[in-house]
Amino acid sequence: MLPLPTDVEADLPALIARALAEDVGSGDVTTTATVGPDVQATGRFLVKEDGVVAGLAVAERVFAAVDPGLALAWTAADGDRVAAGTTVGTVYGAARSILVAERLALNLVQRMSGIATAAHAFTKAARPAIVLDTRKTVPGLRLAEKYAARMGGARNHRLRLDDGVLIKDNHVAACGGVAKAVRAAKAAETGLQVQVEVDRIDQIEPALAAGADRLLLDNMPPPVLREAV
Repeated sequence: MLPLPTDVEADLPALIARALAEDVGSGDVTTTATVGPDVQATGRFLVKEDGVVAGLAVAERVFAAVDPGLALAWTAADGDRVAAGTTVGTVYGAARSILVAERLALNLVQRMSGIATAAHAFTKAARPAIVLDTRKTVPGLRLAEKYAARMGGARNHRLRLDDGVLIKDNHVAACGGVAKAVRAAKAAETGLQVQVEVDRIDQIEPALAAGADRLLLDNMPPPVLREAV
């Protein structure tokens, strides 16, 4: 099978089980009614737009979960740039099994490839700056989506709320100011860098004076962003 990071690999069995239960229910009544149990078929993974593919390894796990007897062959790997019209892989075996698995496999490949393609475009446009992702992911798909972002060339920021201090505008409002929030976070001695979101120029010096390690310059138009930097 195509390789996956350990954390993504460990997350997939439960994700795939939930997704198949959601999609298949008690069984694919259409396929069972129309396709005989002995019918064999071949399916192609055909790319319809230029982009970066991601999720092929995940699709492989979906087909294996439905029917370990299905055979898959790939001519691309996650992170590859491919052109429209390219066949990046095939699946062969029981037609019933392919039909049951195909929608979930395609949903994941399409979403992850979309993320990887967008990440690649942003990363290319932002050079030499580094592009980071966020926690704005579909619930249950965070590890897969952050993996896809990496395949496009972006870097992962926080995975969860417990692995990074990021003081946002709502924290500032609840705490009573940027400097006060930064000082409180530094005093907590989490062992993590203290990052703080600022959306006005006049918040920058107080945040730095209070000991902020990084600033998130939020929703600033380019001229303001230049001044902030």
